[in-house]
Amino acid sequence: MKTSSFSPFKHYNTVIIAGMASASLLITALILEYSAGLISCTLCNAQRWPHAIVLGLCLIASLPILPNRRRLLLGIISLAFATTALIGVYHASIEYGWISGPTGCSGNITGNSVEEIRRQLLAQPLARCDQVAWSLFGISLAGYNFLISGVLSLICGFSSLCKLSKTTL
Repeated sequence: MKTSSFSPFKHYNTVIIAGMASASLLITALILEYSAGLISCTLCNAQRWPHAIVLGLCLIASLPILPNRRRLLLGIISLAFATTALIGVYHASIEYGWISGPTGCSGNITGNSVEEIRRQLLAQPLARCDQVAWSLFGISLAGYNFLISGVLSLICGFSSLCKLSKTTL
């Protein structure tokens, strides 16, 4: 009789952890936006798409008919986490003033007439990417997304590179 023990790098366990982590990050972002009143900027929204992709891939990878494809899917999940981590570090760099952000997101308004400035203001998103909406211990939400997604990318990447015996799939 085969006994199953929990190992964080078994492919199925890693898929479940990745899916739960992405769902938690998305739910937290939505709660902060809709309940706490934090308005998301363009880059905040861009950081959410890879998490949605991770959720879809985790659902597919958790199907019992696809155990042989979990390593491949974990590699793709790792890339999705790396993508949102890179967007997060880019966003945090803009928030902390280390680099300048895109003009449509940072509130750089210039114009020769009042009408031109008015058009630019109306075309701007409500939240600016260069302002920290919320932070804890000096780290913004974009910074936390970078840290968490970066770690998850490493975990999923490591797990995808590990070849497990058939009894651990």
